[in-house]
Amino acid sequence: MDLHLKDKIAIVGGASQGIGYSIAHTLAMEGATVVITARRKEPLLASARRIAEETGARVIPVAADLRTESACQEIVGRTLDECGGVDILVNNAGAPPLGPVLSFDDAAWERAVEQNLLSVIRMIRQVVPSMEQRGGGSILNITAISAIQPIPQFGLSVATWSAVIGLAKTLALELAAKQIKINTICPGYINTPRLQKVFAAGDEPADDVQAKLCAEVPLGRIGTPQDIANLVALLVSPRGSYITGTTTQVDGGLFRATR
Repeated sequence: MDLHLKDKIAIVGGASQGIGYSIAHTLAMEGATVVITARRKEPLLASARRIAEETGARVIPVAADLRTESACQEIVGRTLDECGGVDILVNNAGAPPLGPVLSFDDAAWERAVEQNLLSVIRMIRQVVPSMEQRGGGSILNITAISAIQPIPQFGLSVATWSAVIGLAKTLALELAAKQIKINTICPGYINTPRLQKVFAAGDEPADDVQAKLCAEVPLGRIGTPQDIANLVALLVSPRGSYITGTTTQVDGGLFRATR
């Protein structure tokens, strides 16, 4: 299926590895120009080279720390200068540390808010004027299943990503008249470096932890970053033009509530 993403301009966060990388690679395969961001420069440059070589797309790496407003301005400014506009924004960042909620001090909470919530607000604020000028656009937020089905030790993520979901629901109403749609995806257990840390965090062998997690999932397996990227590509494309304000879990059936 042609998703009609050829020549669209996309910004993808956290794209040096994991889910962000797969999203950027998939959008590039569909013909989009992709601006990829991450904090660490060398892995980001390596990912940009690999995506460009494998897809033939134009890939622009911008190493920046999304926890600062100046970095958000730099990313969008580079995109506007080099590409002329923004059609797609994928907000995806690394997750805060794990631990008991009450063990974190104000500084840890402030870092989590900067990383997970304020970065999303700042990036959206920067791209909306360009999207409006271009007749519309698509914003996609990557959170986690813990935002709608809390997990012990994930309190920093649960609180800040729940806020992102509320923000997205509100913006879907406020931006609809500008033909800018905004959706949120909540990945379940996805095989990323973050999940590998979860496997190794406790006293049990990592293989045993992975087997237990697989047993929790009705489809019986850990997801892949490509499982997330496939849905992202649809939602940000013209094929998904009537979808906005949604919060969708991609988790193999792990989330069981009827809502």
